[in-house]
Amino acid sequence: MSADAIAALAALLVSVLTLAVGAFGLRLARTTSDFYVASRAVGPATNAAAISGEYLSAASFLGVAGLVAARGVDMLWYPVGWTAGYLVLLLFVAAPLRRSRAYTLPDFAEFRLESQPARQLASALGVLIAVLYLIPQFQGAGLTVHALTDAPSWVGSTAVAVVVLASVVAGGMRSITLVQAVQYWLKLAAMLIPLAFLLVRHHGGAPGAAARLRSTDWLEPMHGAHSIYLTYSLIVATFLGTMGLPHVVVRFYTNRDGFAARRTTVAVLGLLSLFYLLPPVYGVLGRRYLPALSAADASDTAVLDLPAHVIGGTTADLLTAVLAAGAFAAFLSTSSGLVLSIAGVIGQGLLGRRLGGVSAFRIAATIGAVATLALTLLSTGLAVAHAVELAFAVAASTFCPMLLLGIWWPRLTAAGAITGMTVGGLLSTAAVAVGLSGHSYGGLGGAVLSQPALVTVPLAFATMVLVSLGTVPPAHLASTMVRLHTPEDVMVDRGGFRPRGAD
Repeated sequence: MSADAIAALAALLVSVLTLAVGAFGLRLARTTSDFYVASRAVGPATNAAAISGEYLSAASFLGVAGLVAARGVDMLWYPVGWTAGYLVLLLFVAAPLRRSRAYTLPDFAEFRLESQPARQLASALGVLIAVLYLIPQFQGAGLTVHALTDAPSWVGSTAVAVVVLASVVAGGMRSITLVQAVQYWLKLAAMLIPLAFLLVRHHGGAPGAAARLRSTDWLEPMHGAHSIYLTYSLIVATFLGTMGLPHVVVRFYTNRDGFAARRTTVAVLGLLSLFYLLPPVYGVLGRRYLPALSAADASDTAVLDLPAHVIGGTTADLLTAVLAAGAFAAFLSTSSGLVLSIAGVIGQGLLGRRLGGVSAFRIAATIGAVATLALTLLSTGLAVAHAVELAFAVAASTFCPMLLLGIWWPRLTAAGAITGMTVGGLLSTAAVAVGLSGHSYGGLGGAVLSQPALVTVPLAFATMVLVSLGTVPPAHLASTMVRLHTPEDVMVDRGGFRPRGAD
């Protein structure tokens, strides 16, 4: 069997496994609550594995290693920031957000701000962020299939879109949770097993490897032009953007209570930390064995190219197939969560009043997946990890200030939140549009367009605060803040609200 056939078989097996586990979850998905939040009955261990499986995207599996190999130690802020973002979630957001009893971020915006326009803006931003994050997943699938089999990139993108849509439409959150929990462990094994062989068998390296490993621009942090700004902007985007990702935040609604949500977040930190130890090692090996990594698509496929350069022969073909299986698991798990979040926002906000809950969910999922696939096929090439970072920048510039101020600052008003999300959203989205168009600019302005978070996040916070100070707070602010900050078991004991998962 040829190397291409082995890799294609591995990707096919992962797709079949995804559909099989999703079909098992379908037996448990019957109500609207099952489809949107798994009836709030997911345990911390399962939910942590599912969140980790969903969060470890194409950027984590392929992009980080490629960027470390091509650009050096500054790129280590990607895995550090993506993991630390969950610490911010744990400390400031997880439990209060769970107590809001909302299905989606737009639901939370309407509940906290008592404003229909705030809900509509949050819905639009939620869909935008999910689409921006979904594009690099489809793009990464296309690059992987092309690198392994020489098939056109659209084949891989379309295949992932079809499998994801089938899984999401069939069973919603209840089904996808089981799929993503399995896929986390599959991805971890797919990184560990080839890495063990590579570390045992590595030798020599490509010509000039020692010089490339010791080069100043690769080894020393913050070495290039505007590197201080770029580094801190990346930190802001990854640290604060996590809480604004709709497919991440919705997971805290699936736990039984706020305590379970906190336990889930702690477990996620452990699982992510374990996984993120591995891509930098692949990056160092890529620097040693792969001499040409300047192009975005070359760096994104560095992980897949390593076995052939280090080991060769049938063993390399099998290890490449294992990596391909893990990469497809990454594409499928993250794409599933993103399509699910799009379906939740569109289904609840736009279609729910005209159609039944489950029907609205399925139609919205189809619209989101097909539209994003079309945008992926039309967009220009962009490094997968950087494309994901742009989605984080938009999330950090919009939902992050709304959540932090909405939970911890009683003075936040609907007008302030709407104005702040508009300012942050427009500025960060403009920078993303430039990046996706393929144009690049020099100087500090080009650095800001490349990574806008250090500018757009403070502007969004400042706008929300200033406008809120001059406008009227929501009418039922006191009772809202009590709900957000009172433990659920206390409220239940006193005859207050009861979590839906406790019914």
